[in-house]
Amino acid sequence: MKRAEEVYREILFQAMEKGNRGMTQAGLAKALEMSLSMVNLALKPLRRMNSVRIKQRGFDIIDRRKILYYWASIRDVERDIIYRTRVDKPVRNIESEMPADVIYAAYSAYKFRFNGVPADYSEVYVYSDNVEELKKRFQENGKTPNLFILKKDRNLKEMTIALIFVDLWNLKEWYAKAFLNAMEARLDGVLE
Repeated sequence: MKRAEEVYREILFQAMEKGNRGMTQAGLAKALEMSLSMVNLALKPLRRMNSVRIKQRGFDIIDRRKILYYWASIRDVERDIIYRTRVDKPVRNIESEMPADVIYAAYSAYKFRFNGVPADYSEVYVYSDNVEELKKRFQENGKTPNLFILKKDRNLKEMTIALIFVDLWNLKEWYAKAFLNAMEARLDGVLE
């Protein structure tokens, strides 16, 4: 995940899940352990599209929906895949065999976050920085993959609603659309 995307994830987490519509660039830089110039660079396109209002000592979030869809449009899940393999087991078994330190993504994240799914799915996506452990548990076999390990950045501590959405937006499986529609219905009041 690009550093600017970490900024978008944190802004949307604060706005959507914490109800915080005002932040400071310095606060974001400190929280994400990045330079102030990186935060300001990430905010530039958001300012251009009038989704944030830059003030003297911080910024206000004007349009969470625009930020979410902008991030979804630039996100590249494929670039973050560091390991993929086929596991010939049901999805729930694959999920139950994951190490405790993974963060579920996409379909699994939706299932665990909202206690249900709008469609059946056959792929498991997780974020992890311990790929060697996952390679031991789920060995490479050259078959069509159904387990995808995404590189976990140091600031990803828990799955956010916004990250579930942008990851689903970028998946190619046909049922990703059903998950997206369900997410949009859930987010309708949150994004206003």
